[in-house]
Amino acid sequence: MTTDVVTFGCRLNAFESEVIKEKALKAGLQNATIFNTCAVTAEAERQARQAIRKFRRSNPDTKIIVTGCGAQINPDAFAKMPEVDQILGNTEKLEEKYYLPTTDHARIIVNDIMSVTETAEHLIAGFDGRSRAFIQVQNGCNHRCTFCTIPYGRGNSRSVPLGIIVDQVRLLLAKGFKEIVLTGVDITAYGEDLPGTPTLGQIVKRLLAQIPELPRLRLSSLDSVEVDQDLLHVFEREERLMPHFHLSLQNGDDMILKRMKRRHLRQDAINVCRKLRALRPDVTFGADIIAGFPTETDEMFENTLKIVEDCDLTFLHVFPYSPRPGTPAARMPQVKGDVIKERAARLREAGHTNHAKTLDRFVGRETNVLFETETQGHSEHFFKVHFEKPQVPGSLLRTRFLRSEGTHLIGEVI
Repeated sequence: MTTDVVTFGCRLNAFESEVIKEKALKAGLQNATIFNTCAVTAEAERQARQAIRKFRRSNPDTKIIVTGCGAQINPDAFAKMPEVDQILGNTEKLEEKYYLPTTDHARIIVNDIMSVTETAEHLIAGFDGRSRAFIQVQNGCNHRCTFCTIPYGRGNSRSVPLGIIVDQVRLLLAKGFKEIVLTGVDITAYGEDLPGTPTLGQIVKRLLAQIPELPRLRLSSLDSVEVDQDLLHVFEREERLMPHFHLSLQNGDDMILKRMKRRHLRQDAINVCRKLRALRPDVTFGADIIAGFPTETDEMFENTLKIVEDCDLTFLHVFPYSPRPGTPAARMPQVKGDVIKERAARLREAGHTNHAKTLDRFVGRETNVLFETETQGHSEHFFKVHFEKPQVPGSLLRTRFLRSEGTHLIGEVI
């Protein structure tokens, strides 16, 4: 039997899962399943543990390896699970030697992530079953938001040099990929640790200039206050940079943002959306938002609800707040669980409503769609588009939007 990887969480994990597959294959690991976990919320860890237990019941003889942020931050929790055979940290999971079946490894191999000063330069050949590919340009985070444990799973911020990124993009283009997504933990912090401290905007500009054959470039989650002038400049002039941005907002109330120890205030988020929309009026935005952060009053929540309209957010990722042990927010006065649940539901409803309205506005327009299956793909603005007539997966085709159906658009190739 071969080795499978089960991925939880972010796009960076998706990239790293591909690296894990290659490393395990080269090492000759057989009859194993690797769970690449997420720790962004307590629920994310719970889901991983549940999936591991379920998998073990159906696969009693398969070796189970657990890695990812959940394993890095809380290895003891997974060590207590009899279903788990081995636990690897976030650095160790990317090293071939830990998958060698002939080596007698310790059950737990999780080293100090804060001692890592470089991002390993992993070149991968492609992504199974995907028409777009993710490239890691940055890892770690230098900031300490009061609700977040991710820096303790990823370490401090470190960047991948441009030359490595260019090589990776060219490799993936040669494999037939037509859309590249630059990803990381805090990609707007890109370059702070590199000679000359290049910004994310500068690296995007150079990447597009050096690879004119790259059809589509997309960015993962951005911190709104750190969107630099070079990024605004290249977005205005370069249509290959997709007109959709996902923002790490977390909240829409200034007091809660301060208690979260975020770097931006409400108006900063609104301003960056206005700047980007002024450059390309059809740009769309998504956002991460936490519902029910400690001390959040009804009035504070209404400010967050209103930012969906103020920023015209089309794609919402809503996270009901759950305390993470050891974080400052866990020691703050907590909002009742039923209130958190109700606020999360209202945010999701607002997101669904705005998403449907935005889809309606695009009916009748023409744009390019990247097919991920024979009858489904994503537009430049990251709308899901369904088709009646099948096409070759991986094709990038001009499309007219005929109508919207709540969660997606119906298109026809023209």
